[in-house]
Amino acid sequence: FSVYNRVWIPDPEEVWKSAEIAKDYRVGDKVLRLLLEDGTELDYSVDPESLPPLRNPDILVGENDLTALSYLHEPAVLHNLRIRFAESKLIYTYSGIILVAMNPYKQLPIYGDAIIHAYSGQNMGDMDPHIFAVAEEAYKQMARNNRNQSIIVSGESGAGKTVSARYAMRYFATVSKSSSTAHVEDKVLASNPITEAVGNAKTTRNDNSSRFGKYTEISFDERNQIIGANMRTYLLEKSRVVFQEVRKNLIIQGWEAILSSRV
Repeated sequence: FSVYNRVWIPDPEEVWKSAEIAKDYRVGDKVLRLLLEDGTELDYSVDPESLPPLRNPDILVGENDLTALSYLHEPAVLHNLRIRFAESKLIYTYSGIILVAMNPYKQLPIYGDAIIHAYSGQNMGDMDPHIFAVAEEAYKQMARNNRNQSIIVSGESGAGKTVSARYAMRYFATVSKSSSTAHVEDKVLASNPITEAVGNAKTTRNDNSSRFGKYTEISFDERNQIIGANMRTYLLEKSRVVFQEVRKNLIIQGWEAILSSRV
């Protein structure tokens, strides 16, 4: 603790709170003397087998890749994401090949054609983290190696999964120079009103929370241009459907017939 003398301790309001070690810790001590950021001293009970997580040096705070942090644990991840989002107004952060996205709950001017062309042809990591960088990597690997690629978009209710998927599809439609007059993402997402008719539910974080999962397959020709898309599989939380059993089965079977058609 002589070099890195700052730690994170749990807090009921802020989840994690930063503190500085005010007195050297010796193996076997039951109490750690801490100095909080507001100047308050605290005797914090510790378990020798589970000491408070260390805080990263300030020079690493705000890194665009979480794997670059010296200490990678829950408080470090949350603090880094908060700094990037609240102070730098950046919603994307890498964690290796994973892209972490913070939902700003408002439109941002970072998804236009100029941004798409800026990421086109670039290697992942050469530019700031972005959903377009992930889409470009998948598109490039598909075109170069002639192999199918998958992008998994996951998150809690209201995290912005549907919007992120739409931006990825918009990227594919633009860089592949699709000749279709209507954007492929509009065609694929046109099925949403059908699935959302009884497949959505109100939660504490999202008034229109999707209670289903989709596997959308986008097809490309030999010139790597989009020629169509399929919703291959459909997963519904049946416990969220409140209609009578007979009607529910008819509705679900009808959806499966509609969603299996090529867009």
